[in-house]
Amino acid sequence: MTKLVILEYPDPRLRKKAAVVAAVDDALRQFIDNLLDTMYAANGVGLAATQVDVHKRVIVLDVSETRDQPLVLINPEILSKEGEAPVEEGCLSLPGIYDKLSRATRIRVRALRQDGQPFEMDAEGLLGVCIQHEMDHLEGKLFVDYLSELKRTLIRRRLEKERKQRSTSSDSRAHAPAL
Repeated sequence: MTKLVILEYPDPRLRKKAAVVAAVDDALRQFIDNLLDTMYAANGVGLAATQVDVHKRVIVLDVSETRDQPLVLINPEILSKEGEAPVEEGCLSLPGIYDKLSRATRIRVRALRQDGQPFEMDAEGLLGVCIQHEMDHLEGKLFVDYLSELKRTLIRRRLEKERKQRSTSSDSRAHAPAL
């Protein structure tokens, strides 16, 4: 298992647009396995390649209760959207931050599977929301972009403060004598 480093907001690399995957090969499949391992290790339900500083159009998801039904979408595109409803979202790139925003209630998606074969699927509920959320990452967009500037500023400050506290506490532990 290779656990990748998840970029955290406001890292500018999260704003890069992902490039289309030209070929589905063994190297990409290995990266996808690492992406899934990273998502599961972080207790997430979705992860986009952009979040680990790989700017390719790849997302992985698993919204199952048993956490054993991974879904891989390579070069995903939304073909249609229906309805709209408020949903609460969180993000592995914004640990501990949740807020409500509006998403389509049903979508139709086209993508490639991990074996390179094209497929289409309909998604609604949590799966539909997750696909839309992860696809935003591929465009360099985060769920906080749907929030007000004030909320984004407060979130950025909170995350920076938490990072500083984590770094300070790990520094003090590193210098403490072993008992």
